Amino acid sequence: MNARNWLRAGLAFLAATQFAVGAWALAFPRSFFDIPWVGMRMPYNAHLMMDYGAMSLATSVALGVSVFIVRRSMARTALAVYLVFAAPHLLIHIRLLHHLTPGERVPLLIALTAAVVIALALLPLTNRLDKA
Repeated sequence: MNARNWLRAGLAFLAATQFAVGAWALAFPRSFFDIPWVGMRMPYNAHLMMDYGAMSLATSVALGVSVFIVRRSMARTALAVYLVFAAPHLLIHIRLLHHLTPGERVPLLIALTAAVVIALALLPLTNRLDKA
């Protein structure tokens, strides 16, 4: 598989993940909040959950468009949008690990770190795309 196809596959994975998480949080905020990684034993806030869902859906649009309009500027913009969310999201959860059990911490850190690493790994692949 060439770099363009790896990039498209990675962007599609990130877009699908953001879409699924966003749709869940927006449509079923209480159910999403009840995941230990999300609620972290804090008070429920429906508004915050639905805002998070809407933001995740918006991010999925940028990522999804970049799967079909495979241009350097589009892919870099979509990845930048995603990383502006994903990197602070990881750091926030690192600061709040004390709310979780050891068994909850590990899968959370793996998932959130993988999200950042995947996006960072895709960025160099954009160098092989057309400049448009």
